[in-house]
Amino acid sequence: MNEQSTTPKGKAFNLEKHIDYAADSVVSKTLIKKEIGTITLFAFDQGQGLSEHTAPFDAVVHILDGTAEITIGGQPQTLTAGEMLIMPANVAHALQAKERFKMLLVMIRSD
Repeated sequence: MNEQSTTPKGKAFNLEKHIDYAADSVVSKTLIKKEIGTITLFAFDQGQGLSEHTAPFDAVVHILDGTAEITIGGQPQTLTAGEMLIMPANVAHALQAKERFKMLLVMIRSD
């Protein structure tokens, strides 16, 4: 499920509270979508995930709530609220919710 953000610009808001969990689902909310990149909030219910894939540019993941298992290049690692990592371009990665989690994903396109 992907919904365009209705967040007004120029007003403070709490990222973690800006998206809700949905049973047996992955929910995403695009905050900014421009030609140069996107900023998207995600909420993964327990057991949900994104299968292994690659992207042609680096992506920053910031965990807002819960615990995520992120596998990069076949190496799994566990991230908890407050932690972030950079997923390198052109390296296979996957995400799995061992328990439900929320994250902010920032992707900036480059040449």
